[in-house]
Amino acid sequence: MAVSSIGRNIAYVALLAASTAHSAEVNVAVAANFTAPMQQIAAQFERETGHKAVLSFGATGKFYAQIANGAPFGVLLAADDTTPEKIAREGLGDGATRFTYAIGRLVLWSKQAGYVDAEGKVLQQSDWRHIAIANPRLAPYGLAAMQTLDKLGLTAQVQPRVVTGENIGQTYQFAASGNAQLGFVALSQVMEGGRLREGSAWVVPASMHEPIRQDAIVLKPGQGNAAAAALMDYLRGDKARAIIQSYGYSF
Repeated sequence: MAVSSIGRNIAYVALLAASTAHSAEVNVAVAANFTAPMQQIAAQFERETGHKAVLSFGATGKFYAQIANGAPFGVLLAADDTTPEKIAREGLGDGATRFTYAIGRLVLWSKQAGYVDAEGKVLQQSDWRHIAIANPRLAPYGLAAMQTLDKLGLTAQVQPRVVTGENIGQTYQFAASGNAQLGFVALSQVMEGGRLREGSAWVVPASMHEPIRQDAIVLKPGQGNAAAAALMDYLRGDKARAIIQSYGYSF
């Protein structure tokens, strides 16, 4: 029995070693708005494939600058579709791998329950001091927020009270901490399991701004990387899409 047990252990170790030998790792630059869903997806991806996605979160504009300067990211999950298009055009990534992994939704949010009405009319009130908006030059959600204010004819009225976040993650922190009474953030940051986690919100109609198409692309350092290819396939699969939809994204 002991010999048989040893034999089984040796076989298991050999199988584990073979599995590890075929696993790979990829550095992934992830738009800040996609932080929560991507953390879930990456953990599930590693459990199911053995490959590891090492995640970095930030503003898409800053990631572009880093990629152009040789940062060793293998995959970019952008907050827009124009940055991956530019990356492909400039030879920094493989345009054939590019696809839209999610379409984001913008939301006007307050940590205070009942504060934001269902039509966003709170923007016209004067009892709030600050509104957090991501830098529109770096963050697509910030650009969408400014387009929304333009559409409502409120840009001049609201602009003096804007607190600018470097990315959508910092913008959310301004609103969540109460330093800003309102914030234009990603729906994914305040929604989980199909429900608003706390506070009050106005989901901005998609017609108020350009579509927030979020594209993924394999970058030059990721070409030929098994983990990069596997991750791109996984993001298209039903399990990843179920997570993405639970945070308010569409496709």
